[in-house]
Amino acid sequence: MATERVIERPEEPNRTTVIERRGSSGATAVIIAFAALALVAIVAFFLLQSSRNDTMRTEAIGNAAASMADSASTAASGVADAAGDAADSVSQATGAAAQDAGATAERSKAEVSPE
Repeated sequence: MATERVIERPEEPNRTTVIERRGSSGATAVIIAFAALALVAIVAFFLLQSSRNDTMRTEAIGNAAASMADSASTAASGVADAAGDAADSVSQATGAAAQDAGATAERSKAEVSPE
């Protein structure tokens, strides 16, 4: 900040007025510029970190979703295989029961009708 000092001496016949002006030194401007640069660097750092954290969070969610999809696919495949095996077992059991019933009917028929 500039300061001024005016000295007037009216008692002398040759009146002299002295005006002194002192400006602020260049060091103050350098300090202010350095502080502003540091502030910009700090803000940029935090903005970059925030962006990086958002990217990492998005990737983590995507990877978790892909893992869940793979697990669901594997589980569905296992359920389908188990259902197929159960259907085959039921078919075989039904076929065996039908054969047993047919054989029993033939025996009963043979016992009932003497030929």
